[in-house]
Amino acid sequence: MMTFDYTASAELFIPKNGKAGLRQPVSFRRFATAAEAIRFAVEDFPAIHTLRAWMRVGDERFNGHDIRRLYDDNGYPRRRRTRKPG
Repeated sequence: MMTFDYTASAELFIPKNGKAGLRQPVSFRRFATAAEAIRFAVEDFPAIHTLRAWMRVGDERFNGHDIRRLYDDNGYPRRRRTRKPG
């Protein structure tokens, strides 16, 4: 299994209307660490995989499902938001 560097800088891209396309307007955000980008993507955009969002860390590209897997991984270094009942 590959070791992921959660401390590397990351860029998060989210299409503005949730559809993928070559000329689709995209919201872009740069983060100091991949862990911060992952937290933002998963906790602030719970449907990250349906939004067609992706993250770039160095030369690697991660889709919404990959981002979620990294968040759920035991190696994720940040505290996860607890879900509210209901």
